[in-house]
Amino acid sequence: MKVSDILRVKGSTLFTISPDQSLGHAAQTMAEHDIGSLVVMEHGDLAGMLTFREVIQAVVKAGGLASGSVRSVMDDHPLICTPETEIDEVRRMMLNHHARYMPVMSHKTLMGVISFYDVAKAVVDSQDFENRMLKAYIRDWPVEDESAAERRVML
Repeated sequence: MKVSDILRVKGSTLFTISPDQSLGHAAQTMAEHDIGSLVVMEHGDLAGMLTFREVIQAVVKAGGLASGSVRSVMDDHPLICTPETEIDEVRRMMLNHHARYMPVMSHKTLMGVISFYDVAKAVVDSQDFENRMLKAYIRDWPVEDESAAERRVML
């Protein structure tokens, strides 16, 4: 399974923000859309990633909602993957770097963002499908007649 499989199911809605916009605006956008991350784009290029983790850290550091810009707290070197990246590799990358969100890039084009939840759901759905297929295969196992079973025992 590849990242492109997750994007196909997830859809193409993307939420982006400029690095010069305020953290307040970013937090409001995240709350309005019930999302945990925003891709930071500057002049059409990926500039970074802003997640609820960076927003919360900025709030704690400022003792209230920080008045700074997105640029001041964003991750300016986020992990990225491509649509062709295997899900097992994405899972390893996310676990090793404690990343909850990952932009999906095709060359310099932003294709989407996948979350750790998206990856976990895809793995579980794949395993459920495989289990159903195995159970169906076992249920449809051909029944042997007694003479065939006896011949095999005699051999």
